[in-house]
Amino acid sequence: MIEKFETQWGGRTLSIEVGRYAAQANGACIVRYGDTVVQATAVLSENKRDGIDFFPLMVDYEEKLYAAGKIKGSRFIKREGRPSDEAILTGRMIDRSIRPLFDSRMRNDVQVITTVFSVDMENDSDIPCLIAASVALTISDIPWNGPIGGIAIGRILSGAEITPTSTDVGGGETDGKAEWVINPTLAARAKSMLDLTVCGTPEKVLMIEAGAQEVPEEIMAEAIAFGQKHLREVIELIERVQKKVGKAKRPLLVPANDAERQAADERATLMEDARAFLMPKIREKFFGAPKATKVGRRDARRELEAELDAHLIEKNVGKEKRAPILRTVYDIIESEVTRQILDDGKRVDGRALDEVRPLIVEVGALPRTHGSGHFSRGETQVLSIVTLGAPSMEQTIDAMEFSGKKRYMHHYNFPPYSVGETGPLRGPGRREIGHGALAEKALIAVIPKKETFPYTVRIVSEVLSSNGSSSMASTCGSTMALMDAGVPITAPVAGVAMGLASDKTGRYKILTDLQDLEDGKGGMDFKVTGTRKGVTAIQLDTKTDGLIPAIINETLTRAHAARLKILDAMEAVLAAPRPELSKYAPRIYTLQISPDRIRDVIGPGGKVINEIIAKTGVEIDIEQTGLVFITSVSAEGAERALEWVRNLTREVKAGETFQGKITRIMNFGAFAEILPKQEGLIHISELAPFRVGAVEDIVKLGDVVPVKVIEIDEMGRINLSLKQAPGYSVEKYGNGARPGSDDHGGRGGGYGNRP
Repeated sequence: MIEKFETQWGGRTLSIEVGRYAAQANGACIVRYGDTVVQATAVLSENKRDGIDFFPLMVDYEEKLYAAGKIKGSRFIKREGRPSDEAILTGRMIDRSIRPLFDSRMRNDVQVITTVFSVDMENDSDIPCLIAASVALTISDIPWNGPIGGIAIGRILSGAEITPTSTDVGGGETDGKAEWVINPTLAARAKSMLDLTVCGTPEKVLMIEAGAQEVPEEIMAEAIAFGQKHLREVIELIERVQKKVGKAKRPLLVPANDAERQAADERATLMEDARAFLMPKIREKFFGAPKATKVGRRDARRELEAELDAHLIEKNVGKEKRAPILRTVYDIIESEVTRQILDDGKRVDGRALDEVRPLIVEVGALPRTHGSGHFSRGETQVLSIVTLGAPSMEQTIDAMEFSGKKRYMHHYNFPPYSVGETGPLRGPGRREIGHGALAEKALIAVIPKKETFPYTVRIVSEVLSSNGSSSMASTCGSTMALMDAGVPITAPVAGVAMGLASDKTGRYKILTDLQDLEDGKGGMDFKVTGTRKGVTAIQLDTKTDGLIPAIINETLTRAHAARLKILDAMEAVLAAPRPELSKYAPRIYTLQISPDRIRDVIGPGGKVINEIIAKTGVEIDIEQTGLVFITSVSAEGAERALEWVRNLTREVKAGETFQGKITRIMNFGAFAEILPKQEGLIHISELAPFRVGAVEDIVKLGDVVPVKVIEIDEMGRINLSLKQAPGYSVEKYGNGARPGSDDHGGRGGGYGNRP
């Protein structure tokens, strides 16, 4: 039976439909917002996966080009293939929002798939997909502690053109200059100084994703609170759906029979014994003498595992029963790390709660790259490299909701050796794409506009060692690399990851500069990047059931203080971009031509532009506005190409002089090429200061003679004069002819009559 539910939200109708499609899934729904329509399904496997120590959740976001009325541009492959980076990032956003509300002890596979059926090019599909995922899980029989909602928030200057029917403005105008916008349209997002996504409930936040143009922390906190307030309509709608069509949840963690109950009781007894055995040893190994390195803490954990294994063997516990107990050693250590922080304010490496690990900042580490920066914070070490290219090197984007060019790219590599492991080297995974996108978002606010810096910019961050927030180290290292390359960024950007220790009683303490064992249950990974002026990006996920506003506000304040310390260290090495680009970087020269003359530069089938490129060794890009970019590592080649293009597109004016090459001879005069593809007529009367009987008597094909532009007629034709050109003389350009000469007197009455 089909059921439909609706509410007004942000000036548009949000509708949820259940019962029409995907009936065999544990939960399924259709969500519509404007004309954007998405489906979400949630499926639970019937069997548990043995031998794993994690909850196997899979979340996928499926872009479909048909949703936007598009066919893939490739000539050979028309089917959707590998998900785009944007699709991966949206899938990660949904995953990070719903994962904390599952019981982490579950070992049955859960898969959530969101599929975009229709997009209206106004309402982004990410928020409807998140809501649809929440609905599918809420109405299913899958154990999940929802529902949650998601919302996008923008902050747009008052007076900006925003379609009234597509936005809901109000409730947050703080300074008379800007206003809050709920779920801004794609066009409105482009005008917003803030692009914020908040997921959770009106009381608690589970996930934050933000990009901003140096927004102060207090404004960011206000934006998050504003978004939370407007989640209420969504949560109430989902609860109506659940009440009408929701299924009873499965008791997955309850033993089904006496044998399972007995096994569970035995495991619980063994766990209590293991915890009692480990606790004094954990305190001695980890806090009696704080371990300064991740390797030291790893070795201490392995020692504990070996000691616990020997202890269980002495108690005649079989191998199959020991294995799951040994897998809990890490969790027990994490729980004690949390307790030590809450009770005594102690961290495993001896730092204060608000202390940043030692920093190392270097630039110019690589001799032939365009720019490089090395940033280390504790054991996290990243080398970032900048490459500058021509405008033609921009990335072409052909996605469901966007087609265009991308001139700034940040790529992030995380090889297995960075965490002391082995593994195959394959393409980037979801984590690498997500971390690269975060660093890209952090820096895009300070990247110069194309009008002032027309280069394509690619940054690659190589993670050489990782122990806590390599994405934030990538942000810092990339800032240094950009300044080393001479890219005129508007301000340095730094980032830091903030953590949390909390328990079920509500106690919590915030940690600056999160690392390995500190990211346990009751924790968070709250990454904040920005300049001295304000925030440029946020990414938050948590292992709690959500963060209260007090935690968010305090974290933003503490992150700001840490960011300033990191910026101090960075600016002590290089405070501003170098005044000159690397000598190995190409130079870009710009030239504005009339759009009507673009075809003259390109030529038929690209013949002219390809000739210029082949003979000068440059790259040439031309925009529809007539702006020409010439990129070259050779100044000489660039100058030749510039002059060539200038000559092709130059607008000739009366009074100018040129060296003209005779290309055609007619009985009434000669045509001379004065610029590439531009000819003018030297009328026979303008060949000499006397009567000329035959044009060939004065000039021949291929001659190069000085000419002066005497007129451009109403049809745009160029009239030239040889006799009026500076440098003309009868002796030099008369070919021996003189007034009254017998050699020429037989034609046209001779040269006796001067004009």
